[in-house]
Amino acid sequence: MKKDSFVAALPFYLLVCIVAIGLVECVSRSVSAGAEATESSHVIILDAGHGGEDGGATSCTGVLESSLNLQITLRLAPLLELLGYETKSIRTTDTQIYTQGQTLSQKKISDLHERVKICNECAGAVLVSIHQNIFADSRYSGAQVFYAATADSAILAAELQEAFAQSVNPGSTRQCKRADGVYLMENITCPGVLVECGFLSNPEEEAALRDAEYQKKLCCVIAATLAAHLSTGLT
Repeated sequence: MKKDSFVAALPFYLLVCIVAIGLVECVSRSVSAGAEATESSHVIILDAGHGGEDGGATSCTGVLESSLNLQITLRLAPLLELLGYETKSIRTTDTQIYTQGQTLSQKKISDLHERVKICNECAGAVLVSIHQNIFADSRYSGAQVFYAATADSAILAAELQEAFAQSVNPGSTRQCKRADGVYLMENITCPGVLVECGFLSNPEEEAALRDAEYQKKLCCVIAATLAAHLSTGLT
């Protein structure tokens, strides 16, 4: 990173530290978090849901879910690396990762198989899959976390859900849930969570999800909570 870029990014990095200390109430652990993370055997796999021909849901202003998922994971990766964790992004461009198939359906199936393969072949993997929600009724809002059936996934999901309620969606009563019927989450062998960052059908929340500063706030919450979780040695 160039010096000018680093200086410009300092306020953002300072925000990460503030969130990490205040949100998860681990002042003493945060002092040594960087050193501990550097020696960590965990690899955080960042999955920007959908991509390419598969745009996912379409927001109330016509924005594709896949683009927002990618923007958020691209902001999240350097934060986790700043905290000392190795990351692996399933996609960094607007693409699918299928290896076979002619129709869109066949490509989507192949794409999901490849995502599962990446997770299951990575030693020490912890999956964070980023998505956006949508519903016919535009009143609904708020982030919600879903978890795989694998060890410690439910614990991490509960911690993330609480963190979102405290700092992003005050007053939210949403609860984390098991990701039943979600192919990726049902077939990974590592700990994993799927974060629905908000509702693209809610005009106010959709506008926030398109905002860079709001995306940074989401990333800060995810990074801080994940670092605190991994520092306990649960996963």
